[in-house]
Amino acid sequence: MLKIGGGAVLIAAIVAVFVVATQGRDPDLEASEQEGREYIIHLDKMAGIRKNKASLAEWAYTSNITEENEVKRIQVQLELSKQEKQAWEETKMYRWQDFQDFSLRRMFKKYSQLGVSALPDEKYKLLMQCVSGMESNYATSKICDYKNATKCDLALEPDITEIFAKSQDPEELKHAWLEWHNTAGSRARNNFTQYVELDNEAAKLNGFKDVAEWWQSEYEVPDFEQQLAKLWEDVKPLYQQLHAYVRKRLRDKYGENIVSAKGPIPAHLLGNMWAQTWNNIESFTRPYPDKKEIDITKAMKDQNYTPLKMFQMSDEFFRSLNLTAMPEKFWNNSIIEKPTDREIVCHASAWDFYDGEDFRIKQCSTVDYEYFQTTHHEMGHIQYFLQYKHQPVVFRDGANPGFHEAVGDTIALSVSSPKHLRRVGLVSGDAEDEQTEINQLYKMGIDKIVFLPFAYTLDLFRYGVFRGTTSADDYNCHYWRLRDALQGVEPPVPRSKDDFDAAAKYHVSADVEYARYYVSFIIQFQFHRALCQLAGEYVPEDLTKKLVDCDIYQSVNAGNALSNMLKMGSSKPWPDAMEALTGQRAMRADGLLEYFRPLHEWLQAENQRTGEFIGWEPSKIQYCTAEQLAALEQAQQDGKDT
Repeated sequence: MLKIGGGAVLIAAIVAVFVVATQGRDPDLEASEQEGREYIIHLDKMAGIRKNKASLAEWAYTSNITEENEVKRIQVQLELSKQEKQAWEETKMYRWQDFQDFSLRRMFKKYSQLGVSALPDEKYKLLMQCVSGMESNYATSKICDYKNATKCDLALEPDITEIFAKSQDPEELKHAWLEWHNTAGSRARNNFTQYVELDNEAAKLNGFKDVAEWWQSEYEVPDFEQQLAKLWEDVKPLYQQLHAYVRKRLRDKYGENIVSAKGPIPAHLLGNMWAQTWNNIESFTRPYPDKKEIDITKAMKDQNYTPLKMFQMSDEFFRSLNLTAMPEKFWNNSIIEKPTDREIVCHASAWDFYDGEDFRIKQCSTVDYEYFQTTHHEMGHIQYFLQYKHQPVVFRDGANPGFHEAVGDTIALSVSSPKHLRRVGLVSGDAEDEQTEINQLYKMGIDKIVFLPFAYTLDLFRYGVFRGTTSADDYNCHYWRLRDALQGVEPPVPRSKDDFDAAAKYHVSADVEYARYYVSFIIQFQFHRALCQLAGEYVPEDLTKKLVDCDIYQSVNAGNALSNMLKMGSSKPWPDAMEALTGQRAMRADGLLEYFRPLHEWLQAENQRTGEFIGWEPSKIQYCTAEQLAALEQAQQDGKDT
């Protein structure tokens, strides 16, 4: 039986966050506040027990997808939602807005939002079934082999992903793209439409206009959408240069009849099912192809790396920063390779079981450089869990959703630096010359920079859906309109209102907010720059201490500063956490732009040399009808007029 993190330790932790000045206080208000404090301690303890039960049921299902486990999961969720609803009704009876203790008010505020459990039982069950149905469809979707139409057992991981990584046959890539989007996407349409209706109803019961407003409330700033837009405007010139350069290289390879000189790039040619990162086309698009490319994956295989070794190396990296070692239960309970005896949700994920002891990762690892970085990303989540496990349950979360995603990626920026790869024996030789550095930055850029417009698009699309400005018939039209306009990619074949390509991405099918990743890919460079300065690894304008080659490994100074931020959990608004590490209180793209400045300058010169068109004209592939386009343009105009 698992030991639940309640009891004296939890109570002491909660009491420790309350610092109340009692002198000169209204006795009635003080008594009311004391009563509220005692109530919230008990509520938080019970919330931890509920979250533990829910996580165990969720883990059982996603690590072994069976009808029986799905029924059990939904039953547990229903049972716990009733308990949460009862606690919510009690919480609303307190006039907590008048309390003077900041932490107490913050806990009450968080507990005054119930979440989807606010729905009536039948509707709550229906919502769970909708999401479960989409997740199950996504996890179990299979497609037929392009070269063998009778072989129809290709799963996304590892089969289809490998096709996108290795194939340079545009027809094979088009086939895999189309089959996956038709199978994983279109089939989710009915469930998704019902999920939107039910989730919006839950949002209203929690005091929000819709789910878009609800999701954005997690960031605790009134102008979140405007901040996202400003960040994109800052990064857009760099992205457009990178896009123009890649489009030329693809046109050189596939011909102008497949890749036009001025249009968007066909999404299936970018080495990734969703064209969200373009790492797999690096081998034939890199700036200096004659420079010897270091194959990290090959080096890992030559050195007999295993999934376990990747996790052990990540654990050692965190320990070198004076951070916390992975507990024994982590090693015993995690799934780090794909089981052969059952279906599981392979999407890599980190889990907190809210008992202060049980933390796990579920990941279908293969030995390659991409999973080496993914491992550090997921271990970053676990490290965050470990650092704030002393906090009240309600504060055991990232300062905002993007913080959690950024922590592991910040570590991965050090791990993927040439200096660190030399240090661990995956790269040999001297420090990089200028051409090798541009190749290295380009490789990073087709991961970090090109991801931003994709991530931005995914939630802009869903904001429109949740707000009701995008109808079910317009799902696909709006989705591709955004991807065309912001990302400069187009579908390989015409699409219609019967398709639903957004759901072919896990996070849409699994009801996971995505702006967190966009935020993460910006702020990880803010974090990285601050940690590198603390480690003495980066000095502005010093060419021997460049940001691109910073490795904070073994820096206790950097580790202690990171720990101080992580320990806060969500006990304070995120600008406080940001300031604790970086001295800044806003999300800013300047760290990212500084990191990639040499690449930006090189791309500008190269695109000017070749006379490349910067930007793109609208796609000529049909994904909207003339009527849909007219309605979209009218809606945009109406938005400007209001």
